[in-house]
Amino acid sequence: MIIEKQYKFYAAHRNETLQDKCSNIHGHRYGLKLHFEVERDGDISTLFGDFDDKIEPWLKQQYDHGMLINRHDPLYAALQEYCRTSGERLRFKVFDGATSVENLAWIMFSEITGMGFYLAQIEIKETDTSNIVYTRDDWTQDNQAFADRQPAETTIGC
Repeated sequence: MIIEKQYKFYAAHRNETLQDKCSNIHGHRYGLKLHFEVERDGDISTLFGDFDDKIEPWLKQQYDHGMLINRHDPLYAALQEYCRTSGERLRFKVFDGATSVENLAWIMFSEITGMGFYLAQIEIKETDTSNIVYTRDDWTQDNQAFADRQPAETTIGC
C-alpha cells in the first residue's frame, strides 16, 4: 500500500555547472510528494501524523529558507569567508556536486530512507511547470554511481 504525503519548503541555490540563468543565485518554493510504502496492520497501516512528526522538523532544520550549495562551488568559500568576517549566520545544505533537482532527489531519498521510512518514490516540484519523479530504482542506481560522494551536510553559520 502507498501513502502519499505532501510538503513544501523554500530554498535558494544556483547551479554553477550550467551556462544559463540557473548559474545565478535564485530561489524556489519546492513541493514534495513522498510516496511511502507501508504494510497494513489491522484496520490501519500508519498514522499520517507519524510521517509529519519526522518529516516536517527535518525539512525545517535541514532545508527551509537555507541555501543549497556545492562544496566545490567557489561561491561557497566566499560565503564562508563572509560569515567569518561579518558574524552572520547563514544556513547551507552542502552537496558534494551540483545542486540540481536530480541530486536533491537522491539526497532527500537517502535521508528519508535513513529515518526508517520505505519510500517508493519522491516527486519534487521545482517550479510551477517542472518536476522530477524519482523512484527507488533511480536511488539504487545513483547509490552505485555516487558511492564516492560525501553525504550532504547542513551547516548554520560558518
